[in-house]
Amino acid sequence: MIPAILVGVLLTVVTVVIHGVGTTWWIQRLITHSDSAGSNLQQLRPMRVLCWTATVLLLLHVAEISVWAAVYILLPDVGEVRSFEEAAYFSTVTFASLGYGDLVIEGPPWRLLSAIQAMTGLLVFGWSSALFFAVVQRMWFVAGLE
Repeated sequence: MIPAILVGVLLTVVTVVIHGVGTTWWIQRLITHSDSAGSNLQQLRPMRVLCWTATVLLLLHVAEISVWAAVYILLPDVGEVRSFEEAAYFSTVTFASLGYGDLVIEGPPWRLLSAIQAMTGLLVFGWSSALFFAVVQRMWFVAGLE
């Protein structure tokens, strides 16, 4: 159990770092482009900003899921997860807290890792939702609809 917790904590930290670097980069880009466009996100065409924000967030999640998938492949005795494609699928379903159950990690010590991944996924999905909401809120404010 302890090895799974330690690996889970390490992967959670890696996930948070990826998400933190990515979202900070994206916020800085939005600020830079809004400053160069006359300090107004409205001129950035709101739908384009929303679409790019969603794309950046999705790509961050794919990167994070891929890190977890790579670890599932490297760990000994993880059960049915035998290829990177299976690991990526399992990681995605777990990260999104869907838990289909068609692929599972069998037995100790690694099955606890999937629960930690689900908790981490909830954390960063909430973070992504908050960022997306902040972008929408900023557009709403700039448009004078507050």
